[in-house]
Amino acid sequence: MERNSTRQWLNAIVAGVMMGASMTAMAAGSRAFVPMGSADAVGVIDLESYQVTSTIPDTLNTHGSALTPDGRYLVAGSLTARDVEESVSRPEDVTEDEHAAHHGGGEKAAADEQNTGLLYVVDTTTNAIVRKLEVPGPVHHVLVTADGRYAVSTHPMGGGISVVSLDSGKLVETVATGPAPNYVVEAEDGQSLLVSNTGNGTVSEIDTQHWFVERNMRVGGSPEHMVLSPGDERLYINDGSAGRVVALDLPTGSVAGEHEVGDAPHGVGLSPDGRTLYATSQGDNRLVRITLGDGTRQSIDLAPAPYHLAVAPDDGRLLVTSREESKLWVIDPTSLDVLHTIALDGIGHQISLDAR
Repeated sequence: MERNSTRQWLNAIVAGVMMGASMTAMAAGSRAFVPMGSADAVGVIDLESYQVTSTIPDTLNTHGSALTPDGRYLVAGSLTARDVEESVSRPEDVTEDEHAAHHGGGEKAAADEQNTGLLYVVDTTTNAIVRKLEVPGPVHHVLVTADGRYAVSTHPMGGGISVVSLDSGKLVETVATGPAPNYVVEAEDGQSLLVSNTGNGTVSEIDTQHWFVERNMRVGGSPEHMVLSPGDERLYINDGSAGRVVALDLPTGSVAGEHEVGDAPHGVGLSPDGRTLYATSQGDNRLVRITLGDGTRQSIDLAPAPYHLAVAPDDGRLLVTSREESKLWVIDPTSLDVLHTIALDGIGHQISLDAR
C-alpha cells in the first residue's frame, strides 16, 4: 500500500512539472496560502473575494511555504521538531525494515527525532496533504526551485539548508551556510541560491549544480528576509538589528547602499517592475515604500506589528500579516490604502501567491 501511494504521488509530481499549463488551468482564481504557525493550519485566501475559502489542517507549526511552479502543490515547513508519534513517508528505495531500523528506539534515535523536521506536500486542488517529508531539523523558510525539482529549506538550528527532490521525496543534499540561516531566494537563471545567515551578518551564494557555497558576502547586522531585483543585479536584505534594508550589489558582492525602515524590520518586497521597495517595521507599526530611483520614502501607520509581506506579481497589491493579531491586510501599492483586512486563525507567516 505504501509503495503504491508513493508511486502515485511521484507520478502526480512529475505530471505537474511536465504539464504546467494544463495543471494551472485546473486551479481557479488567484489565491494566497498563509501558514498560521501555532494554529497548526494553512489558510487559503481567494484574492478576488478576499475571503478565507478553506484551511489546510494538521500542519504542525508551519512557518515557511512555497508553491511548485504550476501551483499544483504547496510545500509547507514545520518550525517544530518532528513528534516521535508522527508518521513520515518512506523513500521509495528504502525497505520497510530499513525504515523501521532508522526510526527505531534507543538514545540515538531519540536524539535524531529532536533534530528532525517535516515538510508537508499539499495538493492545492483538494487541500489534502499527500506527503510528509523528513528534513534535518525544524524549518524556517521554504523555496521550490523554478524548475520544480527541489524543495529547499532553511534550518536555523542546523546552520544550513536542506534540498529535497520532489520527484523521489528524498533528501539529496545539505549545505552548511552559517549560523541561523533565515531566508533563501533563487537567481533567475537557476544556477545559484542566496541564503541569509542572521547569526554572522553574511549572505551565502550556493552553486546549484554542485551544491557548495561559492562565496560568502558580508552585509553586517542581522540579515533576514530578502528579495532579488529583476536581472539579479541587487539583493535587498532586511537587517533586523539595525532598522534598515541593505542593497547588496551581486556582481561585486559589496554593499551598495541602505534604506532606513524603522524598528524591527521584517518583510521586504519589490514591485513587479523592480522600481519600488516595500518593507515592514514591526516596532514602529509602519509599512514603508521607497522609490529606488530617487530614494523617496513614504510610509503609513499599520498596526499592530506588520510582519510578513508579499507582492502580487500581476497588479502589485501588497499582502501583509500582523505579528500580534491574527489578520492580513491587502494594500493598494499606489495609494497605500488598506483595501481589505482579512481575519486569520493564527499569526500569518511566509505567504505563497498563486496568481492567475
